[in-house]
Amino acid sequence: MGIGLVQEGGALTVYLKGDIDHHSARSIMLGLDRELVARSPRRLAVDMGEVSFMDSSGLAVVLRGLRRMEEVGGEIALCRVPDQAKKVFAAAGLDKLISIT
Repeated sequence: MGIGLVQEGGALTVYLKGDIDHHSARSIMLGLDRELVARSPRRLAVDMGEVSFMDSSGLAVVLRGLRRMEEVGGEIALCRVPDQAKKVFAAAGLDKLISIT
């Protein structure tokens, strides 16, 4: 699993790559927490275009980002979400809480 970051003003884009599963989710969450504290964005975009697989552990990653952004009055959006991950989000109802494009 790889993570890339780009910050433009008050917006932070996090690029995820590879599998998001129980092996990688914890390190992704810790890295995301660290970057959100250090950068204090008002908008968080999670680009999942290079995610090859996601299980329910990916839900925890996204919910963690959602909670952190709500704490600071910010917003989160998911973009370039693969079809397989969209199904996981839809099954959990997360597609009703977060913008997914």
